[in-house]
Amino acid sequence: MSVPTTTLRSAGTCLVVELPEGELPRVLHWGVDLPDAVTDQLAGTTTGPVPNNALDVPWPLTVLPTAADGWLGTPSYAAHRAGGAAAPRWSVTTEPDGERSLVVTARDGGTQVVSTWSLDDHGVLRVANAVTNVGDDTSSALDLGALRAVLPLPTRATEVLDLTGRWCRERAPQRSALQDGTHLRASRRGRTGHDATLLLTVGTPGFGFRTGEVWSVHVAWSGNHEHLVERLPEGAGIHASVLGGGELLEPGEVRLAPGETYTAPDVVFVHSADGLDGLSRRLHRSQRATATHSNDPRPLVLNTWEAVYFDHDLDRLKALADTAASIGVERFVLDDGWFGSRRDDHSGLGDWVVSTDMWPQGLQPIVEHVKGLGLEFGLWFEPEMVNVDSDVVRAHPDWVIGPKAGLPRPSRHQHVLDLANPDAAAHVEGQISALVSELGIDFIKWDHNRDLHEAVRSDASGTDRPAVHDQTEAFYGLLDRLRASHPDLEIESCSSGGARVDLGVLARTDRIWTSDCNDALERAAIQRWTSLLVPAELMGTHVGPATAHTTHRTLDLSFRMLLALQGHAGLEWDITSCTPDELETLRGWSSLYRELRPLLHTGDLVRADLPDEQGLLVTGTVASDRAQAAYSVVRTWTGPSGVPGLLTLPGLDPERTYTVRVRREAGLPAVTQVSAPPWWDQALEGGISVSGAVLTHVGLALPVVNPAQGFLLHLT
Repeated sequence: MSVPTTTLRSAGTCLVVELPEGELPRVLHWGVDLPDAVTDQLAGTTTGPVPNNALDVPWPLTVLPTAADGWLGTPSYAAHRAGGAAAPRWSVTTEPDGERSLVVTARDGGTQVVSTWSLDDHGVLRVANAVTNVGDDTSSALDLGALRAVLPLPTRATEVLDLTGRWCRERAPQRSALQDGTHLRASRRGRTGHDATLLLTVGTPGFGFRTGEVWSVHVAWSGNHEHLVERLPEGAGIHASVLGGGELLEPGEVRLAPGETYTAPDVVFVHSADGLDGLSRRLHRSQRATATHSNDPRPLVLNTWEAVYFDHDLDRLKALADTAASIGVERFVLDDGWFGSRRDDHSGLGDWVVSTDMWPQGLQPIVEHVKGLGLEFGLWFEPEMVNVDSDVVRAHPDWVIGPKAGLPRPSRHQHVLDLANPDAAAHVEGQISALVSELGIDFIKWDHNRDLHEAVRSDASGTDRPAVHDQTEAFYGLLDRLRASHPDLEIESCSSGGARVDLGVLARTDRIWTSDCNDALERAAIQRWTSLLVPAELMGTHVGPATAHTTHRTLDLSFRMLLALQGHAGLEWDITSCTPDELETLRGWSSLYRELRPLLHTGDLVRADLPDEQGLLVTGTVASDRAQAAYSVVRTWTGPSGVPGLLTLPGLDPERTYTVRVRREAGLPAVTQVSAPPWWDQALEGGISVSGAVLTHVGLALPVVNPAQGFLLHLT
């Protein structure tokens, strides 16, 4: 007797699931879309053989695999009750929820798991799992060990790409061959982490931005988490290996009394037959379609940190705002140093009250001045952290997260405020909300500057318990309440740069700060790989000073402006020190940003696959109708060839003819007449006409460009 199947299908991808009555569904296929006539055949053609020294009958890979199914890899579900734990024997019902969603309810005695599998309009699959202790009042508590989501991979997926990094060098790619065993990326930092992989991707050998078939997973969570790809010698049922992830739970972190439910963070799966650009296209379009995504123009920002640091002086800041307004800045953000005793990073953190020493008239004079110039006003907070030398800790030492044995080791002279304590959360919320209302704050830069070491708190019985899960949920709740109270308020997720970048926080904020490194040469790679997940309009990209304060490298203004156009642009620089010529250059650049942001913040990202030895990075944005495009061409180091050769531009319509212009407002490389091809001067003026077929398949002859230089091509 045949077993029924169902197919979730969207935007060229599909998930085919077998539905045995009363049992967990079994995944037969995840990947390229298949016609109904083909999916109906899968159940009869995908039953595997029985290998030697294995289970007596073929075993399936279910949507919640455990040892009870025959799966000897990392289980999707693990839990414990007093007296022991065993692999569950689920009683299952599966119901469709519309055409692209399945709800699986699995019950075993006093435990119930509800797993919802939903495919959105852009082919992004989200798995939402929740477990409830459905025992009666006399039942024991359920200690949850794990609730993961996993999906199968085919045999041809043999190469792994993940990302690592550190402060000021986030999102560094690393590749490896898929081997037997578990490739696990686990983070116990209490936040997403500078070294977070963002996406764990497995693909066909040699896959690139434009080529190859790839499968990817992302855990939409800002606390401890894990991503894994796993291959056992006997395979994963009929499949070669599995890809998955979930929240990383410490022992005893989630203990469910009867009637209590744990809801796991969404695990997001994406497939592309068109390389990494296909993954990004799906993920970016999916984020842009959410109700929380703003379609308003992203204002050009000036942040004061690298301009004044802690040295807040009203006249100096007014002059900075005046200069910013004169070049087209639309949002002025006052950074750290405005509150409490905060004159350096040793004291005052957590006291969100305007310093009367630094600001005897309060912040109203600078806010009124900024808004009088027609600019929005933003303010920096770090609501989850405190200095021990602060009024809030002196009054409430029990609000600091740490074991009973004593405070954890300090990091950046700070500790973590226990937001899971309702009184502490209400205190912070009240201080922030009052300032937002009183000052008319438009934007918050929300910082989070340390990993969470020894993140434990005492429960009602006085026992130390892991606290990262509760802290992360409390952080989300604080964001949600502030947004509900102030619906027009925009919030940036900053975490000592890019250490909290994930779809959990992006569902509640309006952009991320990509990195504390404003060295444009370093930023070229950081932004390139962050954009795997994050669309340009959600990625803060600023022009820093000529000499970067993190690397002490000096770069041309032209190069710094070019790289800042790849996201939500701004400046972090004392522009009152600029020459008149520099200000005029910045004025032209800001005008170009406003002209191009409708394209850059809505179009599809494309990245050329070029040999590493060329030292060239080509990053483009193509309008959805392919009528317009913009490409940054950047040289990061010298290549072995004296002549760069022909450059093809990905993503264009070969049937169109484009006018190609070099936009001098984005900055120009030091190209001489000798090193420029014949088309260059014409493209600097009115532009040249070139067919999409030539640009796609033949290319343009490149000028000779030195390292840390580049240019912007605009095609209409």
